[in-house]
Amino acid sequence: MSFVQPLVMRHNGVRLEPLALSHEDGLRAAAADGELWKLRITSVPEPHETRAYIETALKMREDGHRFAFAVVDDATGTVLGTTSYHDILPAVKRVEIGWTWYRKSVQRSHVNTTAKLLMMGHAFDQLGCNVVGWRTDNYNFASQRAIERLGAKKDGVIRGHALRRDGTIRDTVMYSMRSGEWPEARAQLLYLLERHTLVT
Repeated sequence: MSFVQPLVMRHNGVRLEPLALSHEDGLRAAAADGELWKLRITSVPEPHETRAYIETALKMREDGHRFAFAVVDDATGTVLGTTSYHDILPAVKRVEIGWTWYRKSVQRSHVNTTAKLLMMGHAFDQLGCNVVGWRTDNYNFASQRAIERLGAKKDGVIRGHALRRDGTIRDTVMYSMRSGEWPEARAQLLYLLERHTLVT
């Protein structure tokens, strides 16, 4: 049995559901909101690559390495983006969260914080993970700030670690959170979401 089982998670108007081929049109539209595939530091597919992107995610799920979710507006059903558990290590009870991107119109909103709250909560509280990790491009400063706002600690930088879509080689910034740090992080994320609700 796979460490991560299919499930649907909901909170604060955001729904996470297993990514499927039925999300192709919605995911393509999400990427088009801001032409996100033009960013050299992301994994966003070009419009004609959307189906292959989903098929790759499904194959990785079958192999037990990644479990991708569609991030959906719970009221309208609009696909807002995607996020995944990846580098899943059941033996040490560790997952990483990544392959995350959202349509431009919901960036810097409550969506990412809510999705991460759901995923971190499931990882620590249901899967019993000891550690949740993140990794990002050394030039993706927005991603680094977002990860740090979650309460994750910077573990270090892996030099010359991966190819970018433009053929350059990136350094990868690694972050993690241990299970003992989760209660404080969870309280802070709920506080941030409450403040967002009060000012919008």
